Amino acid sequence: MANTQYFSPVSAPSQMLNNGGGSSKKPILGGVVIAIILLSVAGKLDAEKVKLRRFQLEELQKATDNFSRACLIGSGSFANVYCGTFLEEGTLAIKKPHSEAYTRSKAAKILVYEYVTNGSLLDYIIGRGGRSLTWRERVKIAIGAAKGIDHLHQGISPSIIHRDLKPSNILVGEGFEAKVSDFGLVRAGPVGDESHVSSQVKGTPGYLDPAYCSSFHLTPFTDVYSFGVILLQLLTARPAVESSTTSNSSSHIIDWARVSIEQGNIGDILDANLLVEGCNMEMMLKMGELALRCVVKVPKQRPTMAQVWQELEAVFEPLDCSSSEHPPPDDDQWKSRRSHRSHSVVSVDGIGLERFHVDIDSVSFQSASLRCLETSINMD
Repeated sequence: MANTQYFSPVSAPSQMLNNGGGSSKKPILGGVVIAIILLSVAGKLDAEKVKLRRFQLEELQKATDNFSRACLIGSGSFANVYCGTFLEEGTLAIKKPHSEAYTRSKAAKILVYEYVTNGSLLDYIIGRGGRSLTWRERVKIAIGAAKGIDHLHQGISPSIIHRDLKPSNILVGEGFEAKVSDFGLVRAGPVGDESHVSSQVKGTPGYLDPAYCSSFHLTPFTDVYSFGVILLQLLTARPAVESSTTSNSSSHIIDWARVSIEQGNIGDILDANLLVEGCNMEMMLKMGELALRCVVKVPKQRPTMAQVWQELEAVFEPLDCSSSEHPPPDDDQWKSRRSHRSHSVVSVDGIGLERFHVDIDSVSFQSASLRCLETSINMD
């Protein structure tokens, strides 16, 4: 793999689209639409469980104590997320746009989601509240998320490209199953003989496919690139892009991890928690090698999401029944790595989280090669 070309990430403004794929811009007056749109570990959408229901604004106000701070569970650039309790539906998550996101002449769309108690994968990657995942849990989440994304790409027609895959958009269910969420930037994929769809570049810095950024050609392989970055984060518990504390430069996780993976030295880059607790090095190396294949320069040379989960599952299933784990090291090197985190609080997507060197989902780049994204070309 020494001569394989990988793409490092580029930055792009993250923007919110109207929910749904239609072109209708009618305001919703007198109520809001609920859409439970989490794609579960099985990668299937059960028609019996996907319900669309219109809530009256008064119902949401009552469920959230008039959108009080006590019910606030998250805040992003465009919306706040509240926890609301309903008599029939139980506890749900309610995403309400900020007031500046809409005007009196255009009513806002408030989305109501399944409430997932274990938070997002981002919480575990940065160790929020001391959270961590075993190596088995990491692999199961990777397989489950890959199956969900594969369903978007191949299980429905027309296909759907997510465009904003990142740890904060992969939720963790009660049984630590993966749930792909936040479909605000989705686009319908190519149909028939089409090789791509043309689209304005949207997404999150660090996870954007450079091929998409340079060509404006959106394909399912755009999501594959983002997923490759997530696989590396599952292994390393590092941000996608890390800013240097001594210079104005930024380095990407792909560049940081690539040489160690290619040389088979997976232990050099693993999350210290895995090294302390013990893990299966064969499985970890497989994840790393697969991650690098997901981020190769030419999109068509990347695996499909079906290939991703199938390859992970093929290696994992025999190991899951065995105890073939790398034992924790005896020296203090890994314990020192484990505790080497800054605990100052910053905002990631507007949510207060423990800091791990940089804001994981919000990084500014100064490189001239990245400035192509500063120009907004609306091809939607």
